[in-house]
Amino acid sequence: SAVSKSPEVPFSSEAYHISAASRGKELRLTLAPLGPGEPQDLVFRFGMSGSFQLCPVTQLPRHAHLRFLTRESPPRALCFVDARRFGSWRLGDAWQPGRGPCVLSEYQAFRENVLKNLEDKAFDKPICEALLNQKFFNGIGNYLRAEILYRLKIPPFEKARTVLEALKDQEQARRKKNPSLTLSKKLKLMRENPDLLELCHTVPMEVISAEKKLFDPDDSDNYAAFKNWLQCYLVPGMSSLRDHNGRTIWFQGEPGPMAPKGQASRKKRAQMKADPKAPIPKVTTRASKRHPRAAAKPPEPAAEEEEKVADGPRKGRAHGRKKATTALALSKPEVLVKARRSRRTTAPRGRGEAGSP
Repeated sequence: SAVSKSPEVPFSSEAYHISAASRGKELRLTLAPLGPGEPQDLVFRFGMSGSFQLCPVTQLPRHAHLRFLTRESPPRALCFVDARRFGSWRLGDAWQPGRGPCVLSEYQAFRENVLKNLEDKAFDKPICEALLNQKFFNGIGNYLRAEILYRLKIPPFEKARTVLEALKDQEQARRKKNPSLTLSKKLKLMRENPDLLELCHTVPMEVISAEKKLFDPDDSDNYAAFKNWLQCYLVPGMSSLRDHNGRTIWFQGEPGPMAPKGQASRKKRAQMKADPKAPIPKVTTRASKRHPRAAAKPPEPAAEEEEKVADGPRKGRAHGRKKATTALALSKPEVLVKARRSRRTTAPRGRGEAGSP
């Protein structure tokens, strides 16, 4: 599309086959002509809202930035759709340099890469921030880090090296105690007593194994299954803080010794787990004589979040009164959208919820 920042794809063929391979947060497509011609590889990053959709050419999604057309009549298009344009593609078959082994397909190499590099400065940071470092945790994003830390009851702002060195000591002790463990017994131990690195593999595997049930943003019933699967992320009653990169981490209990200073822990209300079909609450104002003027659209799904996208700063006071934002009944995770209102209208005291994801 004209607004895409990614490169033109120098490929044309009357008939071709598309195959795909994934590694961490990247997807490689190979376009192979069924006749003469050379194949073309593309490597995609999805950002927060990127996805592929197959649809009739007459019903292209608004943000279809790349399209592969079928020869049937009427034709359809396989589209790379990305409303926020955080996603991208590049030509060639090379994975992005600097990304570590995939937590799913290269688990053993992933584990070794972490434990052999604990002196790296990346592990001077809180564990919740280290988990988003794709050099070591290629494939872990915002909702996954919350779920992993929650299951092990690890404070998100505990120092990463402290957490992982203890894990390394446990692994060495396990090997000394059971030097002749078979692979099946190792897998059994992993399932019964998983450590943090093992959960980096098994938690996303839960999502993938139930993919057809959990991820269909156009089906509210299926999306409800994803919300029910979540144990911590966006769950009512859980606390949340912004990490040092501005990303929101959800947790239960104490945040840990490296929590940002001067920031109070916030809890989200039950609206976060509300029925996606439920109407969105509206903000009323004195100036509008209690007629609703707030309008919001549903946020995009949280699929990929390696970009450091911080929630924007809240606006200041207008005419000495505080502005309020709507507490939305989310139908999709990750972002609350601020209600639109005129510059001169303000919310009555005690009405509306001020907050951000």
